[in-house]
Amino acid sequence: MISKIKLIALDVDGVLTNGDISYTSTGEEIKTFNVKDGLGLVQAAQNGFITVLITGRESPMVEKRGKELKIRHIYQNAKDKTKVIEELIALYSLTVEEICYMGDDLPDIPVLKIVGLSCCPLDATSEVKEICGWISSREGGKGAVRELTDFLISPIQQNSH
Repeated sequence: MISKIKLIALDVDGVLTNGDISYTSTGEEIKTFNVKDGLGLVQAAQNGFITVLITGRESPMVEKRGKELKIRHIYQNAKDKTKVIEELIALYSLTVEEICYMGDDLPDIPVLKIVGLSCCPLDATSEVKEICGWISSREGGKGAVRELTDFLISPIQQNSH
């Protein structure tokens, strides 16, 4: 199953971040991202994976971080994440079995139920954990994404030696 994965899609808040949202005195939003997660996404792209962010919110910080990491597609204000997955399937001629998605909360459940590899951070809601095929030993924003990318990349690197 893991060897079929071609696209890694991630929720942002609670997956790439710890879910906290802070604001400056001028009202600007601040999000904290983990550098190890970032390097994992860069390595995933270098190993041929299509990387995608899908978030229900909108934030300039997500756009900035996504561009820094050369994320292929960044979907913000995505109220129907399943529709986004369907668009990606059509765009890249994929099947749902070739998609890995990591989410942490109720809005992610419809996507988690249809993808080939459903994943979540350790601190995801219990409803999400119940349906995920792979649960990180790390929390969102604290290395969960890196653990996932290492898990997906390791069979590729073993086969190249």
